[in-house]
Amino acid sequence: MELRVEERELNLIHPWTLARGSSTAKRYAYVTLSHQGVSGRGEAAHNVRYGESLELVREVLRRCGERMVGVDPWKYQSLLAELGDLVRPCRSALAAIDLALFDWIGQSTGRPLYQLFGLDPSAMPLTSVSIGIGSREEVMTKLAEAEAHPILKIKLGGDNDEEIMDAVRTVTAKPVRVDANEGWQTPEQALEKIQWLAGLGVELVEQPLPAGRIEDMRWLKERSPLPLVADEDIHTAADLPRLAEAFHGINLKLMKAGGILEAVRTIHAARALGMRIMIGCMIESSLGITAAAHLGSLADWLDLDGNLLIRDDPFLGATTANGRIELPAGTGLGVSARQEA
Repeated sequence: MELRVEERELNLIHPWTLARGSSTAKRYAYVTLSHQGVSGRGEAAHNVRYGESLELVREVLRRCGERMVGVDPWKYQSLLAELGDLVRPCRSALAAIDLALFDWIGQSTGRPLYQLFGLDPSAMPLTSVSIGIGSREEVMTKLAEAEAHPILKIKLGGDNDEEIMDAVRTVTAKPVRVDANEGWQTPEQALEKIQWLAGLGVELVEQPLPAGRIEDMRWLKERSPLPLVADEDIHTAADLPRLAEAFHGINLKLMKAGGILEAVRTIHAARALGMRIMIGCMIESSLGITAAAHLGSLADWLDLDGNLLIRDDPFLGATTANGRIELPAGTGLGVSARQEA
């Protein structure tokens, strides 16, 4: 196999603000895996929250590319396990290779990715669309732009949670999910916020406390009137045993898991523990979003809107209309670069 790496910059429609910071653009590494005349694509949407950087992704992909020379791609179980040990702690780099590998497998077999896992894309739930932290005026503008989307995910955890939610409920009664992004600091504060949000018709709350606060989350789960969903606390299936008594569900992201293979493993392990599943994303191009959408029918909730937040998506893939994700025709991921279309 030959692995080629290039970089692309994704410019955001609006500044993206969470409880821990703000950004206006993302620069990521993209890979092309070629073997026997077939090429697969992958995306490494790295996240500084997990100690990743573009420089680290570059170095990890260089080492992985050297290791993959002469390897049989059909032995992907052992290959991805070996690369998983090599890439720590840079799971997004592994995700890029995993996506490209499954794209290659799908194209080589003439099947779309979802068929390789026996899935039905028509069974996907609707996706939410995210509204980042901002002033009341900024939030109102974003809400107007999101008018066509039936489910909203509201980012909280800053110093104006009440202002934001007042803006939301002033203009819409749509289903709302809340992501605190580790922004609330004590279980007592989180419980007060969650009880308040329950009164506003919120469906669920993601990551109310900083990651690693498992005992505090157990206390909170016992008292919460809303489902609590782990995000920053969950990466792979190995995290699940300690989370099952602290959260009702998990937000599974390909970039945290290290790709499709580990994502499917984590989903089935979480189900065995009685947990519910959200499939989410980072800010990603349509390449990463489409890969995740192929697994969409495995989820209770979808939050696959990262490509809707950028103004210059370099790829054509899954499309979203009124919350419904439509997968592209074609084999593998079914994604193409815009200049190829």
